[in-house]
Amino acid sequence: MITDKIKIDAFNPDQKIISRAADLIKDGELVAFPTETVYGLGADALNAEAVKKIFIAKGRPQDNPLILHVSDIEQVNDLVYTNDIARSLMLNFWPGALTLVMNAKKIIPLQTRGGLNTAAVRMPDNPIALALISRAGIPIAAPSANLSGRPSPTDAESVYNDMAGKINLILDGGSTNYGIESTVIDISDPENIFLLRAGSTGIEELEKFLNVKLKIPGANNLKRSPGTRYRHYAPNIPVYIFDNDSEKIERDYKNAGYLGLNEPDENFKEQIIFNDVQNYAHGLFSAFRKLESDGVKFISIELPPLSGIGLGLTDRIKRAANIS
Repeated sequence: MITDKIKIDAFNPDQKIISRAADLIKDGELVAFPTETVYGLGADALNAEAVKKIFIAKGRPQDNPLILHVSDIEQVNDLVYTNDIARSLMLNFWPGALTLVMNAKKIIPLQTRGGLNTAAVRMPDNPIALALISRAGIPIAAPSANLSGRPSPTDAESVYNDMAGKINLILDGGSTNYGIESTVIDISDPENIFLLRAGSTGIEELEKFLNVKLKIPGANNLKRSPGTRYRHYAPNIPVYIFDNDSEKIERDYKNAGYLGLNEPDENFKEQIIFNDVQNYAHGLFSAFRKLESDGVKFISIELPPLSGIGLGLTDRIKRAANIS
């Protein structure tokens, strides 16, 4: 299969390109496209055979649910059972990097929801994504457009490196805005709202809006969210947490890479310093891929503050380092 990569204006998408991509989606094929978080690998969410192609292309476990992407709040009523909290969150946080888990209607194939009785839904804040979903006229299931377990792609070239020969089309809309995936909360029971995955939307903002403390799920609830049960976001070299004050393990730093907000005391072969947490989140996955391609033996990485997007960033770092 030949994979086409086509540049498209992120603010004024060419409707001919959008139509081509939408036709592929409606025909049961796969299209990668940008969102405000990372690039997604899209298929018709209501077509079980098309959804299976996502799992095959990514090498993704079949029990890992997918997020359904919509372009209009009204689409949600056909897919899941909403409640007052859901409607309030959709009106105030969509389009945006917030995924809501709700009880699913039978229209959603089991393949899309990982065999669960719930489904994850969001409306992306990206003109290309919204135009594609709207033109296709169906919800689009779209996990990150990378091989399962690899760093999520924040640009079209990273998608091509992982997906060339596996999918039909990549819409190249440039670099994504946030760099890590959406925050996922389970609102299927309004009396018990769970944080399933920290992400680009800050937890503090959600708790202030809801006037409630989000609960931390057990293993059964955690299954309701993508990206929480398997090692994710990792380069093909080891990732270790670095701390200037407590790092005691002797390692070959002169052949290693470093990522963080502060200059390390050790002398690394290569280091990437970010000037704030937002830029750290934006550049994490691309930095993983760069250091990997530059031939460092491992990556030492500094944890950010646990607030705002820093909580989601910490989650991605720990998963890359295989730390629960």
